[in-house]
Amino acid sequence: MTSKERFLKYVSYHTTSSEESETSPSTMRQLDLSRELLAEMKDLGLRDVFMDSCGNVIGTLPAAPDTEAPVVALIAHVDTSCAASGENVHAREVLYDGTEIVLGHGVTLGESRFPFMKEVRGKKLLVTDGSTLLGADDKAGVAEIMTAVETLLREEIPHGELRIIFTTDEEVGRGTEGLDVNALGCRWAYTVDGGALGGYEYENFNAASARVRFHGVGIHPGSAKGIMKNAATIGMEFHALLPADQVPEKTEGYEGFIHLMNMTGNVVEAELDYIIRDHDKELFEAKKRLILDAADKINGIYGPGTAEAELRDGYYNMKEKILPHAHLLTRAEDAFRACGVTPYSEPVRGGTDGAVLTWEGLPCPNLSTGGYNFHGVQEFIPVDSLEIMPRVLIEIVKSFCGDRTA
Repeated sequence: MTSKERFLKYVSYHTTSSEESETSPSTMRQLDLSRELLAEMKDLGLRDVFMDSCGNVIGTLPAAPDTEAPVVALIAHVDTSCAASGENVHAREVLYDGTEIVLGHGVTLGESRFPFMKEVRGKKLLVTDGSTLLGADDKAGVAEIMTAVETLLREEIPHGELRIIFTTDEEVGRGTEGLDVNALGCRWAYTVDGGALGGYEYENFNAASARVRFHGVGIHPGSAKGIMKNAATIGMEFHALLPADQVPEKTEGYEGFIHLMNMTGNVVEAELDYIIRDHDKELFEAKKRLILDAADKINGIYGPGTAEAELRDGYYNMKEKILPHAHLLTRAEDAFRACGVTPYSEPVRGGTDGAVLTWEGLPCPNLSTGGYNFHGVQEFIPVDSLEIMPRVLIEIVKSFCGDRTA
């Protein structure tokens, strides 16, 4: 089965995760794809294949005969973002010639909005019908890893022992729940969860979330003077205390942000939910202090307990943990070049399972899938990216064979 065929099969599964759920996995529908992958891995002959209580699927491809290499893990996630619907995905193939693509449902795709699409002129693209996301984040990574495994076996390519891991709930920051780094028994790992072909990533945001609750006093508005405390408007006042230029729509590159994700409330109770991101650890901590300082100021105006801020760290920048193992990056660069692709590195304005695993002791840079416009209805992926990435993964795997320094 080709990587494209696998991908089109996997996107038919509805695997959207949920930030509101407290279960693991956050949505049971993710298990449908996990079970499919469990069966496919067994059919390919992988050993010790199992699905844990969080829906993560883990299997082992034994080393080829007479091949010495450290154990390496290849990792991708099955869930898709809740930022756009992932149900009933209708993918189709189009040849992009520079003309605006009419996806459907009033949605178009082209260079007028995405100038970088000049780079994919003349390529066959897999696109949506404009009503859902595509799911290349990260079912493309899943398909590419599975195709690489099948190719290693079919072509009897030398390789060391590989741990194949497909996680749930990466999109809600819980992709490594249930994984025990020590039990995995790996020395190195790569996630396949990036963007345009050729990318490799070892710098990501430090990440935290903040939930700020506001407690008001309700009373009939006709007799409210001096008594009412409107939690909803106090929440708006709180938000106005935060820097207006440190938001996603006004930042790029290494610039961090405080992003209001959700707001609910009324006179009596209100709540604002934020995510906090920065590559620099000191600036990251400063942004968290801004939230706490704003809450203190609100409490100084309206009384103690009016605002309650709860912060939770998510993941950290893996750069300082990856750079001592720079050979992982060199292997990725060499693998891309061997497949005719120019490698490039850029900071991730987000995070991956690899960031968490790296801090837990398993160095794990991230590789491209070849996809674009993740988390939206204009998501697409070139067909040739789906076919090239498995070969890139194979080149990386081969590079460890016989390398006693790794």
